[in-house]
Amino acid sequence: MAGNTFGHLFRISTFGESHGEAIGVIVDGCPAGLPIDLEFIQSELDKRRPGQSKITTQRKESDTVQILSGIFEGQSTGTPIALLIPNEDHRSKDYEHNKTVYRPSHADYTYDAKYGIRDHRGGGRSSARETAARVAAGAIAKLLLQHYGIGIFAHVSAVGTINAPNLAALPIAELLAQREENIVRCADPATANEMIEFIDSVRKDGDTVGGKISCIIHNCPPGLGEPVFDKLHADLGKAMLSINAVHGFEYGSGFSGSEMRGSAHNDIFLTDGAIPKTLTNFSGGIQGGISNGMEINFTVAFKPVATIMHNQQTVNAAGEAAEIKGKGRHDPCVVPRAVVIVEAMAALVLADQLLRNKSSRL
Repeated sequence: MAGNTFGHLFRISTFGESHGEAIGVIVDGCPAGLPIDLEFIQSELDKRRPGQSKITTQRKESDTVQILSGIFEGQSTGTPIALLIPNEDHRSKDYEHNKTVYRPSHADYTYDAKYGIRDHRGGGRSSARETAARVAAGAIAKLLLQHYGIGIFAHVSAVGTINAPNLAALPIAELLAQREENIVRCADPATANEMIEFIDSVRKDGDTVGGKISCIIHNCPPGLGEPVFDKLHADLGKAMLSINAVHGFEYGSGFSGSEMRGSAHNDIFLTDGAIPKTLTNFSGGIQGGISNGMEINFTVAFKPVATIMHNQQTVNAAGEAAEIKGKGRHDPCVVPRAVVIVEAMAALVLADQLLRNKSSRL
């Protein structure tokens, strides 16, 4: 398997390149009879599409999705669902200067080292353009999760050193409304304004900056996840680390938990109804690799976009010294458009684990 497929029972395979005719995805394993809302799928893609605002790439793509198979009379048929997203605004000439040189911190050299050939037009298969296919598939996974009352919410919680306050106490509906009122997709309005000004200043400097996205999964039933290699947090970690520019993943108490004592870190059980609850949630809703019914929470760290509008030293394919300047249309900060990608990958993990869990016992 060449690494283009994700999942076990709810499985997706993506295809296409940044400057090819189209990108797309095959969703296999979606149960029959699920109502498929095309407008919802398109609305998810609209959150990721380029050209949204002054702080995103100015490439203009409508990302209009076409469903080729697997849907009949508005419902899934149980057969593979094929979704296609044409590329409309690719400017391959912007990358001619990259044909024989390696861009710093891109996949140019590593693709050459692995395959002996690479598509230099916008990064080809290594471009974040591929993630639009994941968002389309993730929208179907979200529809499946909604059937079981499971919801996913993510937002930009940090840009550079600007951090939003912890908003976990607010209702999800309120967080969602506040997130969609600003172009950076931070659920705290005051922090959002500060982030937008900072990203815009970085853009004007011809530079880029990283950030963090925090995600909450609510109403997840206990029991999802496998006890050894396919632990729920392990699958979530792999899903997040497969997203372009992601350099870190933590769930629950994360790295700060390493500074605590067990007496403070243990989540004490409460007698509150049929399903046990815990007084704290340092476990992030996952214990022993299996969901415990508490809110699942994690944070994903994104590095700065590697393409900057400055001259940089590099080498060419012959190993000779060269100089390169960033050209084309690129995000000064990737996190505003990556929020829906994080949600999509989380949904794909949960949908797969949900279906797998149905075979765990009689």
